[in-house]
Amino acid sequence: MVSSDVWDTATAERYDRDSAFMFAPEVLDPAVRFLADAAGDGAALEFAIGTGRVAIPLIERGIDVSGIELSAPMVDRLHSKRPDVPVVVGDMTSSRVPGEFSLVYLVWNSIGNLRTQAEQVECFRNAARHLAPGGRFVIELWVPGIRRFPPGQAAVPFHVGRGHTGFDTYDLSTQQGTSHHYRHHSDGTVTYGFSNFRYIWPAECDLMAQLAGMSLELRSADWLGNPFTNDSESHVSVWRKPAR
Repeated sequence: MVSSDVWDTATAERYDRDSAFMFAPEVLDPAVRFLADAAGDGAALEFAIGTGRVAIPLIERGIDVSGIELSAPMVDRLHSKRPDVPVVVGDMTSSRVPGEFSLVYLVWNSIGNLRTQAEQVECFRNAARHLAPGGRFVIELWVPGIRRFPPGQAAVPFHVGRGHTGFDTYDLSTQQGTSHHYRHHSDGTVTYGFSNFRYIWPAECDLMAQLAGMSLELRSADWLGNPFTNDSESHVSVWRKPAR
């Protein structure tokens, strides 16, 4: 078993509701367009497919999408919406899906769920194993917010809204972190949840891709293609497997 946290049934049942802002058209539509263009006429494979936030709209655009997902309850939620989506329940470092794909993708910081560098390297290698020659591996990932740390600060806010407040805490010596989520409900109560991660710098991702036999094709700040700069807080990166 890999080091990832595994979402249980209760988490899976409320996942879409808690993540509603990620389903907003202004957030989701650019990602779907980007990934559909990257897949072209081929099939796509989503690592950490979850409840199908991205996969289902891609399928509705005519892309054949399969998935790998560690949490069986998340797959159950996906199949309650689209029972025809092929999903292997397993980890994205080693699980195999039959066939070759023009696109493998991993969105919304999910590679950080793998909490060791060795597992993250194996994730890149597993993506390369699934890709047809010339295929692309796409990752959406945040840039660690440690530039915001003044001396003595222990946490960085990543979202402050009416219904949700989130903070990340970091261990700079190990690249380990924890996301802390405080959700404010209509009855006045507040619930707390957390998830653990290992953060990765863009250059470290490029080295992992190189170890897997892929090279960087594109890096932008977001799904809209805005330039990636020193001040970017996220990146969408595309690595390509050599053509025959």
